[in-house]
This record gives sequence, structure tokens and C-alpha cells, in this order.
Amino acid sequence: MMNQKTIILKIGGSVITDKNGELEAKTEIINRLAEEIKKANLDNLLIVHGGGSFGHPMAKKYAIKEGLKQEEQKIGFAETHHIMTVLNGLVMDALIWHNVPALSVTPSSCIIAKNGRIHLFEENILRKLLKMGIAPVLYGDTILDDQLGFTVISGDQIASHLANKFGVSRIVMGVDVDGLFDSDPKDTKNPKLYDQLNLEELESIKNNIGTSTSSDVTGGMIGKVNELISAIEQGIPVSIVNANKRNRVYKALIGAKVEGTILKKE
Repeated sequence: MMNQKTIILKIGGSVITDKNGELEAKTEIINRLAEEIKKANLDNLLIVHGGGSFGHPMAKKYAIKEGLKQEEQKIGFAETHHIMTVLNGLVMDALIWHNVPALSVTPSSCIIAKNGRIHLFEENILRKLLKMGIAPVLYGDTILDDQLGFTVISGDQIASHLANKFGVSRIVMGVDVDGLFDSDPKDTKNPKLYDQLNLEELESIKNNIGTSTSSDVTGGMIGKVNELISAIEQGIPVSIVNANKRNRVYKALIGAKVEGTILKKE
């Protein structure tokens, strides 16, 4: 069992890239987040980031999530993975520049899926890194799949899986909105922000949570929430905060009061 105090930080692809462009990284935001991670000064942090305009358009173009059906998808599988290593490199640049001891761990080299869900995960490397106070950094990736040949694994599925496996103390989700609202905050006027929801309340409002209209192949906000439910069921609280706003991720990491939504079991 991993140290109970381990915290998972999941940074959304829509925060660190411009999802309406292609291969457009928001380097200033990546840099600021690295600064906030350094300031939080945690030696028990596991970081996962999404793909945004790097991974999603490519994965969609080649239908990687659906699995290997045509020869030309193979180059798409390789290209999507490669482009994710480029985005991950930018995240790693910022972390190391800010003296955060972090190590990139490539999901495609340690995860095998079965019909789109994590089936095998070689976690020993992560456990050893965490024990040494080094932050493993994973990301949404193209991975091999025992049934489909290959598929796309979201950063959200990785975060939820690891939360359950490692019994983490909490998950911090850095997204591009202030939290969960009663209607899509990007499309409606004066939406109501939920500051806390239990599982029962979450189930009842799930239909109102905005789905992503961009080329997100992993389901947008509703996809995030669905992935997190198994972790919340295990009693792991989830804080959803706006990573575009300065110091919100920092405050969530250190457990300070911060605007956002907390999801809890009860």
C-alpha cells in the first residue's frame, strides 16, 4: 500500500493547450503551474496531464480509440504517441526548470488495455519514485490493447486507476472552468457553481454537466466525472479547480480553501 498521503494532480489538456488550434501549447500556463507545484513543495505527488490539441485531433483523425482496423492507422498510432511525448516534454521542461524532481513515465510502455480499459499496469516504477520523493509524470497516450490491438487511454482513466491502486489521499483536477456547474458555463449565463457534491447528488446532476464540443476523444467533463466515480466510491475526495487562475492549483495541492467543486463519497 502506498503512503496514504500521496496526492494525484491531473492537469487537463484544455488548460495546457489551445484545444481549438492544433499543436498549440500554452507555455506560460505550463510554466506557472510548474511554479505552483514547486511552491506546494510536496514529496508525494503524482502528476498526470491530458493531450488537448496535441493528442486529440490526431487520435480522432486516425480513429485510434476504436482499435486497429486498417493498415494506415498504424502510423497514426505512432504519430499520436510521438506528439504526446512532445507535449510531455514541454511539461517536463517547466517542472525541471523550476527544480521539481519529476520523471516522465510513458504510459504506452507500462500499460496494456483490454477493450479500452486498463488491464495490466506495471506500477513498481511509480511506487519506487514516490518512495524517493520524485514525482512521476504520466499522460494520456496511445497504448496496446489485448482486444482492439491498440487504443487511446485518457489521463483521467490513468489518474482514477492509480488513485484506487495506491489509496491516495485526494485527487486535484486542474480544468479550464471554475468547477462543476448546473449547466455548461461556456454556453449559459449565470450558471450555479456546486462547491460540494456527494455521489448521490453527482448522479442526479450528471446530465447537466457540459459535454465537450471540441475534438476531445475522451469525453470532456462528463467523461472526467465518470472516470472519477470509482475513486470517489473508495472514499478519495476530488477537488476540481480552475487551473487557468493563478494559485488555485497551489491552494488545492496544499489543502487550503479554494474556489471549485469538491466531490466526496457522502
